[in-house]
Amino acid sequence: MTHRVICWSTGNVGAHAVRAVAERPDLALVGVYTYGDAKAGRDVGDIVGIDPLGLTATNDLDALIATAADVVIHTPLPSLVYGEDPDLDLTTICRLLASGKDVITVVGYMYPRVHGPEVVDRLTDACAAGNSTFHGTGLNPGWMGEILPLTMSALSKRIDAITVTEISDFARYPSPQIMFSMMGFGATPDDFAHNGRRRADWLNGLFRENITLMADGLGIDLDAVDDHLELDLATSTYDVAAGTIETGTVAGQRWVWTGRIGDRVVLTHETVWRMGPDAGAEWATGDHSIVISGEPAMELRFGGRWLSDGLLATAMHAVNAIGVVGAADPGIKTFLDLPPIFGRGALR
Repeated sequence: MTHRVICWSTGNVGAHAVRAVAERPDLALVGVYTYGDAKAGRDVGDIVGIDPLGLTATNDLDALIATAADVVIHTPLPSLVYGEDPDLDLTTICRLLASGKDVITVVGYMYPRVHGPEVVDRLTDACAAGNSTFHGTGLNPGWMGEILPLTMSALSKRIDAITVTEISDFARYPSPQIMFSMMGFGATPDDFAHNGRRRADWLNGLFRENITLMADGLGIDLDAVDDHLELDLATSTYDVAAGTIETGTVAGQRWVWTGRIGDRVVLTHETVWRMGPDAGAEWATGDHSIVISGEPAMELRFGGRWLSDGLLATAMHAVNAIGVVGAADPGIKTFLDLPPIFGRGALR
């Protein structure tokens, strides 16, 4: 079966999705949405750096709503953080679902019930109107933050706690839009606090989803999900791939989300982000890891070069979900509802 695919955006993740869909024989690229006027009207292949595809990108939402397609791979910068309308992503997703297209997004909503009944009802009603399916995915949270720990838990007789740690040095990450505008590196503490409320709300929402989905996958009821943030400021001015980190601006961020039963912390996701190895010297160092305390004890550690391209991996977790999402019943489908997602078609 050939799935007709619309790719929604051609940014850092979206361009990877476009290239992947264009080369897969089981997928047909039938539409591409791009923001603004600079890319609209251009051949999609030209935009993403491959041979011309004979398909023109558009910023006409209504035109793509009217396009016959099976699924939309939705990969913009999250509107909860970026742009003037925080509700834009959810509104767009619901319009696409109601038009009869499945939607797979990487902007969040991996476990929509965390956001309350209004969000769940909007997505559910849109799926019912279009007889369509909705799925939120990602690399972390997503594959590393939920799928791997839950897969490892199948080996457990007793679990006392699960800790997922992500440690990333973004000094070589070249996007100033993501590093500075979206993630807040290079901001003064006051600017970070003032302009970062939407960012913090988005991240806390993402990782409340992460912790709650894991808890439900394990069949436990949490009493609370707590969040904690620490910042580290640059002690000198230095350059990174995305630009310049000035003295006294944010060079490191440590976020911790925990799920508690009473006073006992049972689920933890710790994220340490650095702009250079000297940031947050007292914080955890090393590599990504998943630790399950219990019987048997388990520890999975990732080498520093474990993944060559996280943006590509994020795109492919969405593209490779097309088959299982398309085969699912209409409605909201999370990782707990779908069969395993494999790289079907990747080995060729």
